[in-house]
Amino acid sequence: MREVIEMGQPAVAEARWRRADRARQIADVLRHQVLAGAYRHLPGEAQLCHDFEASRNTVREALGLLAAEGLVARQPGVGTLVVTAKYAHGLHRLAGLAETLHEHGEITNEVRTVALVRPPTVVAQRLRIPDGEQVLYLERVRSLDGAPVSLDLTYLPQDIGVPLLAEDLAGRDVFVLIEELTGQSLGTADISIEAVNADPHSADLIGVADRAALLMIERVTHLADGRPVDLEWIRFRGDRLTLVTRLSRISSF
Repeated sequence: MREVIEMGQPAVAEARWRRADRARQIADVLRHQVLAGAYRHLPGEAQLCHDFEASRNTVREALGLLAAEGLVARQPGVGTLVVTAKYAHGLHRLAGLAETLHEHGEITNEVRTVALVRPPTVVAQRLRIPDGEQVLYLERVRSLDGAPVSLDLTYLPQDIGVPLLAEDLAGRDVFVLIEELTGQSLGTADISIEAVNADPHSADLIGVADRAALLMIERVTHLADGRPVDLEWIRFRGDRLTLVTRLSRISSF
């Protein structure tokens, strides 16, 4: 791009896009529309070329990117169809997965492991567990209408975790069960999010390819009185869920 100087300020010169750059830009816009539910059948290539003022090869490359993500399938004589539903998981409210996705179907849980264990030091520290005290470890594969969406590894203090064993862990959110057991509302959660690749074992459990991209959430949840009661590492399928929230800008000046 040639930079032009006018009155001491750089003026905007006409963009000279490489096809790969332009295809990625188009794919980003179309992805947003697909995830927002705007399409079940994407417009034809000619219409997309017109809408984006792009060449047919560029549009085809953009559609190829979406197809590689598993969002769409290109069928000769039919066009480009949306083939994978992807759901928004809001981060603006502390809620369990079933509470969050209830509009989209039924969440069920395959309880793979449940056991009293001696916690790693970092787990004991974050849950404020006294030395020598065990915690309940819970591992679940969580599915939406039968299709796996996440692998959850959860640590709970013994006095909260053990009573949960008598509850319906396959059909109910742990958050709701904790509130019923303690008689308190959950208050806050500290969350960190990163992208990770699926290890072979996790990939097999949630039905993705080895090394597929996952969204990893680490979350420590507290009761309203501030006590930490739930520490989780959650691996979400990136092709089934997208994490959304709304941020506000508050001036610090």
